[in-house]
Amino acid sequence: MTAVLAPAALALGDDALTLSHRLGEWAGHAPALEEDVALANIALDLLGQARVLLTLVGDEDELAYLREERAFRNLQLVEQPNGDFAHTIARQLYFSTYQHLLYGQLASGDGVFAPLAAKAVKEVAYHRDHAEQWTLRLGDGTAESHRRMQQGCDALWRFTGEMFQPVEGVEADFQELHTAWQTSVAAVLERATLTVPDGPQSGAWAAGAGRQGLHTESFGRMLAEMQHLHRSHPGASW
Repeated sequence: MTAVLAPAALALGDDALTLSHRLGEWAGHAPALEEDVALANIALDLLGQARVLLTLVGDEDELAYLREERAFRNLQLVEQPNGDFAHTIARQLYFSTYQHLLYGQLASGDGVFAPLAAKAVKEVAYHRDHAEQWTLRLGDGTAESHRRMQQGCDALWRFTGEMFQPVEGVEADFQELHTAWQTSVAAVLERATLTVPDGPQSGAWAAGAGRQGLHTESFGRMLAEMQHLHRSHPGASW
C-alpha cells in the first residue's frame, strides 16, 4: 500500500469500524427483536469492510485496539452516540446514502478499492434501504415518532458536510457525490413528511475534523470501551 493510499484506507476503514461498534451497542436494546438482528447484521457487514481496509494498511487488531484517539481518521458523524432509535436511523440514513454512492463510484473504476467496493455496495444497498424504510415509518407515523425523527435529522445535519471533503487516495468525484446525496436524502425526508434541515453543512457552524484526527468527546469514551479487553490482556490469544 502506497503512502497516498494508506490514509484513504484508514479513513474508510475507520468509518466502518466506528459505526460497526456504535450499531453493536444496540444488541439487546433495540425496540424489537427483529431490529436487534438487523442492526447486528449491518454492524457485521461494516466490520467486514473495516477488516479488509485496515489489513491493507497493517495489522488490523493493532490498528483497531492500540491506536490513540488522534490517530483515527473516521468521520465525526459515525462516532455520534446512538441516542434514541430515531437518532440512530437518522445517522444511518445520512451515512449509508453517502457510502452507497461512494462505493458505487469506486466500484466502477479500476483503483485499489474497486474490488472491495463492488462487494460492499451490495451490502450497503441493504443498509440504505433499511434506514430509508425506518425514516418513512417514523417520520410519517405518530406525532411522537415524527418529532423524534425530525429531531435526529436536525441534530446530525451539521456533521454531514465532512463526508464530501476530498480524501487523498480516494478516486471519487466528491462534488457529484454531494449533489446526488442531497437529492436522495431530500427525497426520502419529503416522503417521510420531514423537513430538510436548514443548517450549514460546512462553514463556521458546521462540525467535521475527524479526518484530521479531531473527534468529539463521546468518541474517547467509545474507544476506551472498545479497546479495554485487548489492552487489558496484551498478547493474549483465544
